[in-house]
Amino acid sequence: MIELEDVRKEFDGKSVLAGVTGRIEQGEIFAVIGPSGSGKSTLLRLIDLLDTPTGGTIRVKGIDIHAEREKSLTIRRMMGMVFQKPAVFNTTVSENIAVGLRFRRADEGRIREKVEGALDMVGLTGYGERRARTLSGGEMQRVALSRAMVIEPDILLLDEPTANLDPVSVATIENLVVRINRDLGTTIVFSTHDMYQGQRLAHRIGVLMKGGFAQVGTPREVFTLPASREVARFVGIENIIDGVVVGENGASVVDAGGVRVRAGRLPGPGEEVSLCIRSEDLRIAPADAAKPPSGKNALPGIVTAVVPRGPFSSVAVDCGVPLSSVLTWKRVDDLDLREGSRVVVSFSPESVHAVRRD
Repeated sequence: MIELEDVRKEFDGKSVLAGVTGRIEQGEIFAVIGPSGSGKSTLLRLIDLLDTPTGGTIRVKGIDIHAEREKSLTIRRMMGMVFQKPAVFNTTVSENIAVGLRFRRADEGRIREKVEGALDMVGLTGYGERRARTLSGGEMQRVALSRAMVIEPDILLLDEPTANLDPVSVATIENLVVRINRDLGTTIVFSTHDMYQGQRLAHRIGVLMKGGFAQVGTPREVFTLPASREVARFVGIENIIDGVVVGENGASVVDAGGVRVRAGRLPGPGEEVSLCIRSEDLRIAPADAAKPPSGKNALPGIVTAVVPRGPFSSVAVDCGVPLSSVLTWKRVDDLDLREGSRVVVSFSPESVHAVRRD
């Protein structure tokens, strides 16, 4: 549906996008995640023909949308866009939703029918005659979403659509996005600073860093098999251990300053690597507990901090290398964990993902 080939964008001589290449398939939900200032909004604006790239090519259904200007209106009408800040006109909800249909010179009967259907789709039946600017932020965002969808776009672009909303409104918008994609087959591209929103909604994710996609893959691939140390840190992998691959009794082992860690797939001996281990893959037991099964990593250590994190606690342990695990409050209480507790941290070699260090 959308092809990006070496897309570049500069503002006042400053490079924002330095060569974005990728494909977005028809009917998929594709999330663009990345640090603030990485160019997520810029990329969506380029796709939506609101800005022009400095270089590279963007194709929609095979059409170079910035080169074939005579087709730009046709392409633009294939797309709907919703921005981070809900944008509504100072008129009724119905008139807000009808704007795109009026531009297309739809007759009044069809406009009424489509607007009523759009209001029903976003859960705002009966809101048609209200003034749009009197609504809550979440309701205004639903109006903006219905205004984009009433024209039945092939592509829906969402620029951080839930960034300023409360949790209930976020859940409502997310459910709408999934329904629109599932029921209408709409191709959806959205940017978000909420990595877990990308994980919840997207079929695939593109991690935008340093002007390009550092990794594109399924949520499982991006969040468990990051392509680099930088991506691992960004997607929330707290345990990143630097070391050198060594051989030990035929097994794959990394020496991290004297601490030996067994891993699954590793480069050859002598390679400098970063080991990435998700906090939820670590198990903590008292130092005098039964030994973990043979083959697992088992590192003795001392608890250095127990920090509440919603319904869980983050337990930091010094094992010669710093490690962090996430446990329920009850589990922390059952183990009587506190600063200074002597413990053993265990994890399987298969839960260790290695990337070469730059």
